[in-house]
Amino acid sequence: MANTVDREGRRETEIRDYDTSALPSGSSFSYMIVRPENGGILDLIKFLIVGEKAKPSGTRFIDSSSSTVLDDGDLTPDHRWVIFVSIIVRKIIGFLGKSMEWTGFCVDFFLNLLSLNGGIAGLFYNAFNGKLIIPERYTETFISTIGHLDSRIDLYKDNQLIAQAIGDSDGFRKKIMIKAETGDRALMDLCIMASKLAYENAQVVRSTIINHWKMHFVDFYNGWNDFEKERSTQVFILCDKPKDATLILISFRGTEPFDADDWITDFDYSWYEIPKLGKVHMGFLEALGLGNRADAATFQYHLQTKKKRNLASSHINNFPTTSLEEQHREHSSDSNKPACLPEELKITAYYAVREKLKILLQEHKNAKFIVTGHSLGGALAILFPTILLLHEEEEMMHRLLGVYTFGQPRVGNRQLGRFMERHLSHPFPKYFRIVYCNDLVPRLPYDNRTFLFKHFGVCLYYNSLYMEQRVDEEPNRNYFGIRYLLPEYINAYWELIRALTMRYTHGSEYEEGWFSVLLRVVGLAFPGISAHSPTDYVNSVRLGKEQTVQMSSF
Repeated sequence: MANTVDREGRRETEIRDYDTSALPSGSSFSYMIVRPENGGILDLIKFLIVGEKAKPSGTRFIDSSSSTVLDDGDLTPDHRWVIFVSIIVRKIIGFLGKSMEWTGFCVDFFLNLLSLNGGIAGLFYNAFNGKLIIPERYTETFISTIGHLDSRIDLYKDNQLIAQAIGDSDGFRKKIMIKAETGDRALMDLCIMASKLAYENAQVVRSTIINHWKMHFVDFYNGWNDFEKERSTQVFILCDKPKDATLILISFRGTEPFDADDWITDFDYSWYEIPKLGKVHMGFLEALGLGNRADAATFQYHLQTKKKRNLASSHINNFPTTSLEEQHREHSSDSNKPACLPEELKITAYYAVREKLKILLQEHKNAKFIVTGHSLGGALAILFPTILLLHEEEEMMHRLLGVYTFGQPRVGNRQLGRFMERHLSHPFPKYFRIVYCNDLVPRLPYDNRTFLFKHFGVCLYYNSLYMEQRVDEEPNRNYFGIRYLLPEYINAYWELIRALTMRYTHGSEYEEGWFSVLLRVVGLAFPGISAHSPTDYVNSVRLGKEQTVQMSSF
C-alpha cells in the first residue's frame, strides 16, 4: 500500500509540474497578477502617479499574459488607486503575518484554557489544586477562535427540515424543492451552522455532526494550495443519514481571523480569464487547487473542458497514464481512515470533494447536494459548482439543490456572473448570497465602473435590526464611501449596545460572551471587521424578518 501511495504521489507531482511549453499550439490564456513583493514604496508611488507610462515601475507590480491586458482600460487612474491600496494592505498584512500567527496561537490556547477550566475562577482553583486542564490542539475539546466568538453548536430548535428528512424522505424531497426556491430558513440555518463549524478541527466537526446534529459525518479534507505550499483549504462533507440520504452538504472553511494568507487572498486583485466563462479571482482558484500563479499555465490545464484537457495531456511529454481525477478518487480519504496523508500526496480540495461527491451521489440515488461557506469559504462554495459546469459534470449539477454563502467576497467579473445566473436561476434560484449590514468582506475586492469584480445571484441583505431584503447589491457596495462613514460608526455603537442586551430582548440563546463583546468594542474603530463575525449571520437567519420597503445600511 505504501508503494502505491508513493507512486500515485509522484504521478500527481508530475502533473502539477508538467511541461506547459508542450501544450498544443494556439493554446492561449489571459491573466493579470498583482505582485506586491516586486517593488518598494517609491516604486509603488510612481506606479500610482504615472501608471503604465512608467513601464519599469508598472511591470514590477503587474504581471500579465500580454501587453494588451494592461492597455484595454484595466489600469485607469481609479484602477491604479485600488491596486495601490491593495498592495499597501497586503504588504502590511504580510509584514504582520508571523505576529498574527503567534497571536492567533496564543489567543486560541488562552480561550481554550479558560473554557476547559471553567473561567478565570476555575482556572486559578484548578491551578492551586493541581488539577489544571491543558488544552490539546486537534482534539474534540479544542475550539477555534470563531467557535469561542459564537459558542452555539445546535441547529435551530424550530428546524423541522432535518427531522422530516430522516422520517419521511419522499415528503422531504417535495418540501425541499419548494423551500429552496425562496431560500428556506431551515436550510439557511443548517448552512450557516455548517459554515461556522468548518472553522473547527476534524475531531470537533465529527463530534458535532454525530452527537449534536444526529447526522452522518462523511469526511474532512485539508486541501493542498500549491502557491502557498501548504494544506490551507479545509472542507468537510456530511449526509443527513448514512443510508438512503436525501441531503449531502459540503462546507468550506472561511477566512481565519489570524491567518495572514487568508486576508491577503481577500485583498488580492489578480485574476485568470476562463474562455467563455469570464475572469475569476486567482487566489480563490489556487485555494481550490486549480493552479499556481508561479506558473500561470497551470490554470490552463485545470480550467478547460474534458476534451481539451485530454488533448493537452496527449501533447505533454511523459504525462502520467493515471489521471489526476483517478488519483484523487483512489485516495479520497474515508471517515474511517486516518486523516493524515503522506507529504508526497498533496490532494487538492476541488478534486477530493468532487470525487467523493460522485461516489455519494451514486450511493444515495435520491440525494441532492448543497454547498456552503462563510467569508473565503463562501467564495470557494460558489466556485465549486462553477468549475463543475466548466468540466461538464452535468449529472452532478442536476443534483445541485443550492449554494448558500455568508459574507462572501466577489469572485469574478460580470461575464462570469451572467454565465452562472443562466445555470443557477432556472427553474428556480439556487444561489443565495447572504450579507449582514456593514460586513467588510462582501465589499471586496473593490468594484466600480472601471473595475471587473462583480457580485451576482440573489442577495439576501440584513440590516442591524435583522430585517431582510432581497437586493441586487448590498448598500455601500465598496464600504469606503464617505457618505456611509458616519452611519457605520453610529451603527457600531448600536451593535455594542445590542450585544449587551440580546439576552434580555431575545433570550439566553442570543447572549454574547465577553469575547464577542470585545470584538464589538474593536468594531468601534473598525466596524466592517466586527460585522463579519458569524454571530450576526446566525442571528440574521434565526431572527430575520422580511421587509418589503427600501432600507438603509443601518
